[in-house]
Formats: sequence, C-alpha cells, structure tokens
Amino acid sequence: MVTLKELAKLLNVSVSTVSKALSDSNEIGEATKKRVTELAKELNYKPNRIAQQLKSSQTKVIGVVVPSLMNPFFAEVVHGIEKTLEEQNYDMTICISNESLEKEKRSFDLLSSGSVDGFIVAVARDTQIKYDIKHFEIISKNAPIVMFDRVLNDIDCNKVVVDDFNTVFEATRYLIQKESRKHILLISNIEELSVGKQRVNGYKKAVEEHYLKTNIIKLDREESPDELIKNYLEAHEEIDAIISIDHITGIMALNSVKALGKNVPEDISIIGFGYVDSEYVSSPKLSIINQKGFEIGKTSAEILINQLASNSKIEVKTMMVKSELNLKGTTKKA
Repeated sequence: MVTLKELAKLLNVSVSTVSKALSDSNEIGEATKKRVTELAKELNYKPNRIAQQLKSSQTKVIGVVVPSLMNPFFAEVVHGIEKTLEEQNYDMTICISNESLEKEKRSFDLLSSGSVDGFIVAVARDTQIKYDIKHFEIISKNAPIVMFDRVLNDIDCNKVVVDDFNTVFEATRYLIQKESRKHILLISNIEELSVGKQRVNGYKKAVEEHYLKTNIIKLDREESPDELIKNYLEAHEEIDAIISIDHITGIMALNSVKALGKNVPEDISIIGFGYVDSEYVSSPKLSIINQKGFEIGKTSAEILINQLASNSKIEVKTMMVKSELNLKGTTKKA
C-alpha cells in the first residue's frame, strides 16, 4: 500500500503538502490539490487511521445500538446513518440489543472503551419496560448520545423522533371523516413502549372526538397473533377499519380479513406502519404511515457529527421528523 511519503516523492512535493492537500486545506492551491488527490486515488492511497486518531484524539467511529435489524424500520434508519457517516469520513460499529436490557448494557460496555466517539441509539424494549437507565446516565456524561424513535426523556441528550401521537390521530381521523368508518380496530404489540403509548393515545383521541367506541387488541407474544386478530374480527363483525401501529401486524390484519372472505377496502380499510417498500409485500398494496427511517438516520448522524465538531457545549434538542400517510390499495381513497 502506498504511503504519504511515497506520494510526496512521486509528486516532488513535501509530505506536509500532500497531507494538507488531502485534508482540503486552504493553504494549498487548487491545482496542487487536484494533482495530489488524483494520484492518491489512482494508487488507492488509504490514510493511516491509527495515526489520524492519535493526532486528533478521535476514532472517527460511531457506535450504533439498535433493538433489531430484522425490523425494516431499524434497517432503513441504519442505512441513513451509514450513508451520512460515510460522506463525512466516519465509520460505524453496530450492536444489536435484541430488545434486551442486559445485552444493551454489554453493547455500551464494549463500545465505551475508547473505540467510538459517540453513540446513536434506539432504546431496547426491556430497558423501557423496566426503566433501568443507569448505563445511559453514565455514558451520557462521557460521550455524546443521539437517541432516535425510542427515547428516554430523563436522559439529557439530543433526540430524533416521529410525532407518533398526531400521526395516528390524523390516520384515524382520515378513516372517520373521509371514509365514514365508525368501528375502527387498533392492533398493538408495542403498547408498553413510549412510541406505542403515543400512537394508542392518538387513536383514542380521534375516536373519542367523534363519539365513537374504541376497539383495541393488544397482542400477546405467547399466542398466535394471526389467530387473535382473526378471532376478534369473527366476534366483532361490525369492524369496518383497522389501524396497525407496528410494521408487521398490518400485513397480518390484511391476511386475516381476506381469510374471512371480506373485501379490502370495500368492507374493511386497513392502515399500517411501514416503510417505502411495504407496498410490494401485500396484495392489495398496504396503505401505510411512512416513518421515513432513512431521514431519521440521516438527521441523527448529522446532529452527532455537528456535536463532535463543536468546540463548545451544544444545547440539546429534540428534532421531529414528520411522517407521511401513503394511501394505497387498502383504503378507499387511494
């Protein structure tokens, strides 16, 4: 592998000139920068990351801790983080908590040994339920943290969230006002999480404002969710719309409705939470609340990079990424 010294010799300039040109320093003219960068690219020059770390006291690596990558939302967020970090010459190390408090703690122990400059985190289900947040309190005193989606209000750090309450409120109100639905079922398997509570409350407010009855299924993780949904629909034939507040039960609801011989959206409209490609995994195409995972990841990474680049203490804030109601084949007005 070619070194900085070898590049300098080939270009007949000093090592300092090559280093400054590759760092886009204003001290170096554009013609020289072009010569240096073109040769570096041609010879596949890679900077010595360890030397850079010693010089700057930064690793240029971000620790990312997420509950799962099987969930398409988190995968999309991580994609947004990775693309943004790459543009700023940062790398990332990912740990998966698998919704476990203990595994989340171990992830922080692993990453907080000086191997990363900061953290981007979505809190594990187990952590939110038990509300054991001591590890976050310790880490936040020593390294910057950006939380996204699932956040802890008691931790003083930057946060990136979706307006979960208004998102579901507006989706429910759409079904009531635009489609004249009066018996709307909400399906939840994340009600114990901060985001789940906000979504349930948004649904309740919209239904109660129109003097309608709430219908809520809280799925039991020990039982078959498909059977629970199907059994509820059989026992409540009046249901004419369904809202799912997570990424998978909207598809389950659609399959259950079709299995009962009902037509979508003529008999029952369905709206789920999803991502850009959700429409390709169901027939008819599922109407979704698009959480904009890529944008959440991009925003989280930008906030952390700016915080790391600042020489002064930055006032923490909560950024809101606005989701979209994408109407497709499971609602009447698609």
